[in-house]
Amino acid sequence: MAFTEVADRVWVARYEWFDVNVTLIGGAGGLLAVDTNASAAAAREVLDDVRRLGIPGPAGRVVGVVNTHEHFDHTFGNGEFRAAYGRIPIHAHEVAAERTVSAGERIKGLYDADPDDPHRDDVRGTELVAADTTFSSAVVLELGDRQVELVHPGRGHTGGDLVVRIPDCDALLAGDLVEESAARGAVPGFGKDCYPLEWPLTLDIVLGLSTSSTIVVPGHGAPVGREFVEDQRNTIGIVAETIRDLATRGVPLDQALEVGEWPYPREELAAAVSRGYEHLPRSQKRLPLI
Repeated sequence: MAFTEVADRVWVARYEWFDVNVTLIGGAGGLLAVDTNASAAAAREVLDDVRRLGIPGPAGRVVGVVNTHEHFDHTFGNGEFRAAYGRIPIHAHEVAAERTVSAGERIKGLYDADPDDPHRDDVRGTELVAADTTFSSAVVLELGDRQVELVHPGRGHTGGDLVVRIPDCDALLAGDLVEESAARGAVPGFGKDCYPLEWPLTLDIVLGLSTSSTIVVPGHGAPVGREFVEDQRNTIGIVAETIRDLATRGVPLDQALEVGEWPYPREELAAAVSRGYEHLPRSQKRLPLI
């Protein structure tokens, strides 16, 4: 889908591969691109769509990139944006920037092992470009006539998640802290680098940055409202509390998925349960039941 304006000078494009979102935030000083798609070839498609917007003069030029976290479907287009617009700054949380290359190399290895994947060559041939402008807690970016806030609300989907807040139009870009995509049944991405016990508290911070009228753009899927985020926060909270309960009762990790009553399909939660058990302090774990 081409870029669609969802708030004042905030355009979102959804791309079929991963149902991933790329967002443009416009200001008098230019465009800020949030996430860059999953390969160099995919990013060139995004760049074509940016040009099709037809914004005249300096306001139509991309002057910076933001990566909401380090995963390849949000960062592998960084190099193509630099090729198109020069050495523009690429912003990310410091943890995400540190992990971008290693996370990307791991993904390239997975595609290398799958010769039948139609995106294999595109992914393997993509130059890895990590963010070079980082922050630890929060930072404000200037776009001429408006300000954009980058906030690290805590760990959840990854250790380096950030959200982008555009206060003058009450819009918030949540990255993969929020998942709407029907392709995944709106199940959050509990990967091997997630923090399931902290994720609900992180979303509490995100909710604190929003109002009842805020437009929230997830990393994948259609824009949502605050109520959707509240519901997803509470469901992730059930996952976290179920992990705590099982570990406190002494249920072994290798039995937890089968024993627990989960709000999401079990096949989506293996990494969440493993990571949750790993992150729990010893005081919250009992010896495994015999």
